[in-house]
Amino acid sequence: MARRAVSIGGIKLALGPALAVVTWILMPANPEAAAASATAGVVVWMGAWWLTEAVPLAITSLLPLAFFPVLGILPAGKVAGLYTNDVVFLFVGGFIVALAMEKWNLHRRIALRVLLVAGAGPARTLIGFMAATALLSMWISNTAATMMMIPIAMAVLVRYDAMVDQAAMKRYSIGLLLGIAYSASIGGIATLVGTPPNLVFASLFPMSFPHGPEITFMQWMEFALPISVLLFVVASALLYRMYARGVKGAGEREIFRKELKEMGPISREEKFVLAVFVTLAVLWVTRESIGIGPFSLKGWAHLLPKPNYIGDGTVAIVLSSLLFILPSRKPGEALMDWPTARKLPWGIVLLFGGGFALAGAISQSGLSAMIGDKLQSLSTLPPMLMTVGISISMMFTTEFTSNTATTQMVLPILAAVAKALARNPFYLMVPATISASCAFMMPVATPPNAIVFGTGRLRIIDMAKTGVVLNLIAVVVIALWLHLVGPASFGGSPTGHPPWMDSPAAVVPTP
Repeated sequence: MARRAVSIGGIKLALGPALAVVTWILMPANPEAAAASATAGVVVWMGAWWLTEAVPLAITSLLPLAFFPVLGILPAGKVAGLYTNDVVFLFVGGFIVALAMEKWNLHRRIALRVLLVAGAGPARTLIGFMAATALLSMWISNTAATMMMIPIAMAVLVRYDAMVDQAAMKRYSIGLLLGIAYSASIGGIATLVGTPPNLVFASLFPMSFPHGPEITFMQWMEFALPISVLLFVVASALLYRMYARGVKGAGEREIFRKELKEMGPISREEKFVLAVFVTLAVLWVTRESIGIGPFSLKGWAHLLPKPNYIGDGTVAIVLSSLLFILPSRKPGEALMDWPTARKLPWGIVLLFGGGFALAGAISQSGLSAMIGDKLQSLSTLPPMLMTVGISISMMFTTEFTSNTATTQMVLPILAAVAKALARNPFYLMVPATISASCAFMMPVATPPNAIVFGTGRLRIIDMAKTGVVLNLIAVVVIALWLHLVGPASFGGSPTGHPPWMDSPAAVVPTP
């Protein structure tokens, strides 16, 4: 068994460089295409290692720092400069606030309150768990939201085990656990900080189209929140129909009340963290002007001398930094400390950076133009068909791969396709981004899926047969909503050619 594991690991390691060599052999040999050919090899190498996880994702993300200068693609200073931007600090600041919520158990209190409001009975309990998980995953990591909800769910299921028919109980436990996993992914779609693919898109889009419109927190939420709500309604109805009908209640509200009572009254630390969290959300939403019919509410950034200097990352860092200053009741201890902040997934930050470096090289080496030329035949496809095809491809690919790594690879290519076809890139990149978070079939697809599968109360077939239905419904919801609301949210039509597309890609100056 050990020998087999070693051989599989060796195959995974060898696959990346082997595919890179094959790519370099197949690419054009003329000197003008040398940088593009070299970039293509590195892209394939990183793609193979990201998809197979032959080495940690973060380590694969560092390959551009080694290969781009050595292969003459970009100088080291430019490559290093591509590894960070405002959106990275949006993620860092937002995650620090989420860690503070976890440190003081504020997220648990919020979840229990939502469950109590939902009420008793199997349907209400299912919807309550899903609503609480979705609400939390809009602001904290979907993994943390799921981990926090599972102990509460298991307490409810233990009570059901003693009072409910075992056949109905087995069915209901599958529905409840799937509801938690699915709503964690669905809730994350709604905000830029809810799931890494959203942040990847917000970072890569301005790199590919530096004169395009800014992707603000509010703009994304206006477009994506209805999709999240629609998918939530569909998922909860589907899970109730498949697993919760006919199951009677078993005193679950008493469990929630007991857990909340054991937490005691809300502490001063929780109040302070809640105030920072609410302020952060309000400042994100109101930074840019908000249009309400014929009226427009001026964003607070316009009160500053240079409003365009302010980004959502600025807000996140300022508010999260306050947590290291505001005192707790313990003498000399602030609401947040560095040992807690070290739990931030720095590997994801490096993963973002590797994707940004890859996108910059694809654009600046000429590889994006080369890809675009090869894909000109796609211009004959109707926009709706392209959207559906992209969504299906992303959903079923991310069932077996990291959705963040897959998004990092696919979005730069879709940007190149949009340029080649002279089509609005939003209608290619947005469905890919949202679809990356809609992997509902396999335990390995997302951490929430893996966590609920680890409870031992459901089988892969249970997740697969429910997830495939939800996947297909999600394709329809994403495609219809994008083509109905996309022109108002992002401007232009699917086949339109916005003037900002013709501007050159962003270039990072050499230090």
